[in-house]
Amino acid sequence: MERVKPYNSSSHVVPATMRAAIYRGVNDVRVESVPVPTIGPGEVLVRIHSCGICGTDLKKIHSGSHSAPRIFGHEMAGTIAAVGDKVSGWRVGDRVMAFHHIPCGKGCYYCRKKTFSQCESYKRVGCTAGFEPAGGGFAEYIRVMDWIVERGLVRIPDHVPFEQALWIEPVNTCYKAIHNLRLAADETVLVIGQGPIGILLAALARQTGATVLTSDLYASRHEAAAQFDLHHPIYADKQDPSAIVKEHTEGRGADVAIVAVGGNALIRPAMDAVRFGGRVLLFAATQHSEVVIDPAAICMDEKSLIGSYSSSADVLQQASQLVLDGYPDRFDLTRLISHTFPLEQAAEAIAFASEPKPDSMKVVIQP
Repeated sequence: MERVKPYNSSSHVVPATMRAAIYRGVNDVRVESVPVPTIGPGEVLVRIHSCGICGTDLKKIHSGSHSAPRIFGHEMAGTIAAVGDKVSGWRVGDRVMAFHHIPCGKGCYYCRKKTFSQCESYKRVGCTAGFEPAGGGFAEYIRVMDWIVERGLVRIPDHVPFEQALWIEPVNTCYKAIHNLRLAADETVLVIGQGPIGILLAALARQTGATVLTSDLYASRHEAAAQFDLHHPIYADKQDPSAIVKEHTEGRGADVAIVAVGGNALIRPAMDAVRFGGRVLLFAATQHSEVVIDPAAICMDEKSLIGSYSSSADVLQQASQLVLDGYPDRFDLTRLISHTFPLEQAAEAIAFASEPKPDSMKVVIQP
């Protein structure tokens, strides 16, 4: 059965129900039929074409950190299927990606300090496919709420495939991290981990003019990194990254080490790999835990341990243009997509992405 929903005096036929991958509990994701979200004034309905599986999605599914039921997925791109009253500048058929978090931008303490991810408004999720808002990209349609439509909807040019546009949100998170490091052209950066996020961080660091060394266990991942002009691989299964970095820096160590892998085991090696006064950036440490750190390395050696989390409104335009203008010649991120799954196989896709293989990179669900 189909229903006609009129919005802004133009009608678009959308189904009454849709398929969605619903999180029902720890390690329990089921593809079920649910109602298509109803939109209100200022909102739009987006039909999802592609949604990447992010490491944070996987952590939520495996840890039970969020209540069930929910529909996850936030690296998403698609086409506007319906437009609510009082929406201007957008119409049915527009190709878009939607951020699921946007800060208030109204001068709250954290926005003034440009720590946007700590803004209370930012912590509200503005996209949903039903249930408690959680992104919703693992579904056929999402409801994009009014404040996201105003400040977090990005238009996709016709020549850019959805598989490229879905990278806008993850590129923003990486761009923010590199931007905040204030890298100089005479600096050396070690990026630990060459999954999709590690490659993005390394490629963006290289664009600053810094020398970038990449560390990973798998040759296939170094081959993927080489497509982004990253040509200083360290094979961590048989080489000591700290020793290699010191060979490149007259014995000093890296100016910056970026840990692009979840887990605590690589924090101490990263601290050892940087010079006196160097910086270590934790990018993937998104779960609370305890770790042993040498306090003298921070005090006497003057090394800094810093973090970067989620996206930034400050670099939204730059990061978005980098993705959109970079296709296909300068920054083709579709090359980082190794596997795609239909929505009906979302549970299999999530299980596959949860056990990365040497030849697996970004896994994408395509409703």
